[in-house]
Amino acid sequence: MNLKEIEYIVTIAEEQKLNRAAEKLFVTPSALTQQVANLEREIGAPLFYRSRNGWTPTEAGNVYLTSAREILQIRRETDKRLQDLVNAHRGTLTVGITSEHGSTMFTHIYPLFHQDYPEVTISIYENSVRDQQQMLRNGELDLAFLTLSEDQRTDDIYTPLAKEELLLAVPASHPACRYARETEKSRYAELDLSLLQSDPFAMMYKQSTMFRMLANHFETCGFSPRTLFYTQRSVNALEMVSANICCTVVPAFFAAGAHRSTFENVAFFSMPSHPVWDVTVSCKRGSYLTDAAHAFIKLAKEYWGALELR
Repeated sequence: MNLKEIEYIVTIAEEQKLNRAAEKLFVTPSALTQQVANLEREIGAPLFYRSRNGWTPTEAGNVYLTSAREILQIRRETDKRLQDLVNAHRGTLTVGITSEHGSTMFTHIYPLFHQDYPEVTISIYENSVRDQQQMLRNGELDLAFLTLSEDQRTDDIYTPLAKEELLLAVPASHPACRYARETEKSRYAELDLSLLQSDPFAMMYKQSTMFRMLANHFETCGFSPRTLFYTQRSVNALEMVSANICCTVVPAFFAAGAHRSTFENVAFFSMPSHPVWDVTVSCKRGSYLTDAAHAFIKLAKEYWGALELR
């Protein structure tokens, strides 16, 4: 095994398409095919099944990949440790974020991070919780900033940043608003879901953490929202609430004014069961975090700690 061969085989397995893998590796598809063929001759067994649908590992390929990923992880860990020894203020940091929480957080804390680590290059990957967890397993991320429920936790290390309540967002002129009542359970007044039984709702897309949490929550409450549309961004739903078209449920992040967009004619309320999810930063168990990574986490903790999320 040499590192170039290892990177080639792992990239093909991840991309599953030869052309995509070649593009990512900055080589031609023919050169990549030749490299794989040479390695397969050396091993004496095929590493991939080839088909029009893509390249998938054989049994021998999976054995090779297990060791190959471990070797690449050792190399990455060694590079990070050496980075801190030689110059902790230089190097790279790969960070995964979610689309709305993460992007807003990054724009707030990066200027502060850059003041202390101007020579650290950050690569940002905007992905779902599941995709970020897979990238952590593959060693493609140093840090993953996630909003998730307890049952979504993997064997990775999770550092809590905040508990965030999920809130109803209702047109401010809605008649139900007058029936909201203050409670000690939340800084947001509580609204009975039954008052919105006939109203249309914008919901997060079905593969999202929020949709799954709300589906369970609504079922427990005996509430069946009349779904108007599904969306990948809470901002889209809030714009429709602002236009007096529907209601929705969003993280308290938006009610706290943390997002760069403002939404007029929107009132935010807690629900009787006060559902919350965890805002966390995750890293692969056993991985080495550089000084720069620790500094980035510290800034993230300060950012989330200053928000009023429940």
